[in-house]
Amino acid sequence: MSAYLLLKTLHILSSTVLFGLGAGSAYYALRAWRTGRIEVIAVTFKHLVFADWAFTTTTAIFQPLSGLGLVLLAGWPLHQRWVMWSFALYILAGICWLPVVWLQIRVHKMAEQALLEGSPMPMKATVYMRWWFVLGWPAFVSFIAIFYLMVSKPT
Repeated sequence: MSAYLLLKTLHILSSTVLFGLGAGSAYYALRAWRTGRIEVIAVTFKHLVFADWAFTTTTAIFQPLSGLGLVLLAGWPLHQRWVMWSFALYILAGICWLPVVWLQIRVHKMAEQALLEGSPMPMKATVYMRWWFVLGWPAFVSFIAIFYLMVSKPT
């Protein structure tokens, strides 16, 4: 297998993990939140925070590096519009993702504190979840657009 095909395979697998984990995390976070049960929220968000650090972070770092490697191995100019748009959209997704991770950590800590004290979730958690939801959409749409650009490579 050539270096290009190996890197392309790893890039595709990594993007699958990144996108799949993001979509799955969003689904489970929203489902846990909608139960209104603090113990469910605390456990679910504990696992989401771990998954973000262990898997999302590593694939998020690998994606632009492997993408750049593929561009260079294929001999494509870096100034092609689809390459520049892909990197710009990836940066946008990252700008949205970083606060989402912080919000998930905060909601998890609030849920654990509420469980410990036997109190309801603070109203701030609802505000955080609204921001979490709003910030998730540009990241999601950015990744759909990046997948389109990677597959079609429009000139």
